[in-house]
Amino acid sequence: MQVERIGAIRTRLGECPVWDAARSRLWMVDCRSGELLCVDPDSGAEQRWQLPAPVGSFALNGEHECILALKESFALYCPSNNTLRTLAWIDDRHRHLRLNDGTPLPDGSFVAGTMHIHRQPGEAPLGGLYRLDGQGRLARIAAGLGVVNGPTMHPTQPYFYVCDSSERKIYRYAVNAKGELGAREVFVDTAGLGSAPDGCCFDNGGGLWTALVHAGAIVRFAADGSLDLRVDLPVKHPASLCFGGDNLSDVFVTTISDSERLSATGPLDGALLRVRGLGFTGAPLPRCSIRV
Repeated sequence: MQVERIGAIRTRLGECPVWDAARSRLWMVDCRSGELLCVDPDSGAEQRWQLPAPVGSFALNGEHECILALKESFALYCPSNNTLRTLAWIDDRHRHLRLNDGTPLPDGSFVAGTMHIHRQPGEAPLGGLYRLDGQGRLARIAAGLGVVNGPTMHPTQPYFYVCDSSERKIYRYAVNAKGELGAREVFVDTAGLGSAPDGCCFDNGGGLWTALVHAGAIVRFAADGSLDLRVDLPVKHPASLCFGGDNLSDVFVTTISDSERLSATGPLDGALLRVRGLGFTGAPLPRCSIRV
């Protein structure tokens, strides 16, 4: 196994890595700075686009666009001409509430969830999980989640997974034929690992990977929720991860130097990392196909 730094990138809150197989590029965001990045992992060359901060997450949409989850809205963005068009707003408003992590679904829609921080003991979180369909219509599909991270569909089974980092749990929802979520169940409780779970992705063997944001590691959970593999990293706060590279055999990890709530000053904190030689290949993610 080998861990290497990609280029000279240093983000405040590196999040949402997405592998673009058509271009052999890695996309990601610096949430606090509101920057979208496209990186050549071999040369380290990068392009950056400034967006309204904070950016919660994004997904590739078709060939030339992105769907963005901004603070309280979803937007369509075209990097080639720097055009941004708002599509929908969430209903809830609070100074400590914003959209956070998101993912494309196999039907081409986009799901993103919120984070509601600084809540009082017993205070129910606002927001939840929101789905933006192919026509740009927004609906809340789940509630009761404090800090949404790592939403992702199982690559072969009708289950939707999502972290509530405030509870240090990864939940699983059954998905019916209409795409509706059933009751949630706990898939994994990561409290015993000394961390909340953050970003997630699947390998093609059905293993769920997550970043242990407080423990400087990434881990793989088997289908039954048992811990299968732990990889300690030379950073304090890994935030998210995805498979990419040739045959989706590399794992790219985004990291934090200053998220406002978490900070670190080590030489690789905030860097983009590539982990090679893990012996797994990733399950490819779909692209969104939202046309408005």
